[in-house]
Amino acid sequence: MNRTMLLAVTAALTVGLTGCGQGGKDGAVTLLNVSYDPTRELWKDLNEKFTAEYEKTTGVPVEIKQSHGGSGSQARAVIDGLKADVVTLALWPDTDKIRENKLIHDGWEARLPNRSLPYVSTIVFVVRQGNPKGIHDWQDLVKDGNVEIITPSPKTSGNGKLSFLAAWGAIITKGGTEAQAKEFVTKLYGQVPVLDPAARGATTTFAQKNIGDVHLTWENEAYHEIKEFPGLEIVYPKASFLAEPHVAVVDGNVDRKGPAARAAAEEYLKFLYTDEGQQIIGKHHYRPTQPGAIDKFPQLKKIDLFPITAFSGGWAEANKKFFGDGGVFDQIYQPKAK
Repeated sequence: MNRTMLLAVTAALTVGLTGCGQGGKDGAVTLLNVSYDPTRELWKDLNEKFTAEYEKTTGVPVEIKQSHGGSGSQARAVIDGLKADVVTLALWPDTDKIRENKLIHDGWEARLPNRSLPYVSTIVFVVRQGNPKGIHDWQDLVKDGNVEIITPSPKTSGNGKLSFLAAWGAIITKGGTEAQAKEFVTKLYGQVPVLDPAARGATTTFAQKNIGDVHLTWENEAYHEIKEFPGLEIVYPKASFLAEPHVAVVDGNVDRKGPAARAAAEEYLKFLYTDEGQQIIGKHHYRPTQPGAIDKFPQLKKIDLFPITAFSGGWAEANKKFFGDGGVFDQIYQPKAK
């Protein structure tokens, strides 16, 4: 079924529902999208396009509100009562933790194409103009011990977790041992002067406060950073972590609002897979996942992207091993004395 047909079916459903007052004031629907920190610009564009198309096709006005923060903190907020209708978080375990708390139905990954991944991303480096420290790959971060590294906290930030896992995996996937990987990340975090709680805060520290020599960040955030703050440039390592920011409807919340909200929330996420949605995603330097979509964005360089399963049994194991209380990160990181 093509998108026009899908929206026609939705229109028929929502027209009937709004007559029953289930669509909100004057038939309008309000949705809350709880997302991770550096996605503000992406969702602003997506929301504008989707709401205009949805109202034109169905006659139902939709207002989409946004909430942004560290991915782990955002997941906890939803579990604690933040009334998200959809979540678009940085990490699979953050979304699945909401499922564990009975707010998202089992099998949520299978509801949308590509395991509910309309886009993927990775971790790259942002350096000062001219790359004065000669940083080209992961080992260059620690080779002399004089590179100051900015990255957010793995305890609260999806960016933080992904940067840690990218560094760890860069050693393991090249044949290194776990002991060598642990030695590498120990050196790396020994050169981190401050751990911001979320991705955009780390951008401010590096680009606005001018602290650090290199910033480990989302690929999309790197492009935002060099656009907003002249004098910076992006370096792609030879390999990095495959970041998978899943999307999901928060069933427990949306169903309490009624079928009109359910219909709008589902169409909202389906919109991400349309040609228009994929174009907006690529324009904001995320990697669209529909066949052929990424080919329109050659600036998103082809590098080796390794998944979580390249060095662990999956997210449940990795979360506990690396970021749980007493895990690898707690073992290797000592906060800087104030």
